[in-house]
Amino acid sequence: MKNIISSLKRKRIKNKTISTILNSDQKNDSVVNLHRIDKNNVGDFYCAPHLYFDVLKDKSLDIFDYKVDDKNVTNNFIEKISNNSLIIGGGGLLNRSGFSKQMKMFEKLTDKNKKIVLWGLGHNRKDPSTFNKKVDYNINISRFGLVGTRDYSMPGEYVPCVSCMHSIFDKDYSSTQETGIIFHKDTLKKNNLLKRLENYPTSSNTTNLEEMVGFIGKSETIVTDSYHAMYWSLLLNKKVVAIPNSSKFYDFKYKPVFSSFDNFEDDIKKGHSYSGILEECREINHKFADKVFNYLNL
Repeated sequence: MKNIISSLKRKRIKNKTISTILNSDQKNDSVVNLHRIDKNNVGDFYCAPHLYFDVLKDKSLDIFDYKVDDKNVTNNFIEKISNNSLIIGGGGLLNRSGFSKQMKMFEKLTDKNKKIVLWGLGHNRKDPSTFNKKVDYNINISRFGLVGTRDYSMPGEYVPCVSCMHSIFDKDYSSTQETGIIFHKDTLKKNNLLKRLENYPTSSNTTNLEEMVGFIGKSETIVTDSYHAMYWSLLLNKKVVAIPNSSKFYDFKYKPVFSSFDNFEDDIKKGHSYSGILEECREINHKFADKVFNYLNL
């Protein structure tokens, strides 16, 4: 019963926050970058443009603040959204129920002359039957001012995750282990799986950036069910075996080997590395940034 009451309360907060924004006058005074600011998911934390461009420094907002049971937080969310142009992304914010209300709200705000940019976000469907199938986005991206998605085969300009801009990828790394496994934070709850793979060097996306990228750097092959572990491994020219837990894994321009935790040992030999991905991803983001800052008059 307590969980039901809590769920109903969050629903009321969500609906009230969204309704207040949609019924408020909208301005484009400055800019705010919304993404999922999750310190327990290093990929979500580092996938936002405000971390890499000085003009956006300190102009960020957690996309989940709209449902926080603290009026100061929700009022700040309402004020920041209503008064500023918006940069949404990155991360798997599309076709995911946890972000659906916010994304549909942003779509409606485009009718109020709100300048909104989608930057490096992508689809994130959890139904395994849809993982490798093309499905329309759950918003009409043509209504937004500028659209750059990390999904190579989907509509919009291809703009891979902006985390490629981080200087950590300029460091030199030496391989000291053949295979490393990086778990998504949800997989850490599967004790039987962790026990079965205990002889492998492992890390997770709950650690910090330096540890996670350092772990990638010292591995010849990375096995992972974390999107950003896959992405960052490819940036560092590593062989990658991806264990998909969402549709997001299938739409990066450069493909890893796809497998499962039951079969990856047989599939490691299929792995191959790419070169030049880091430079390409950075160039794309620099060019997109020029368009964004011109559009937003920054």
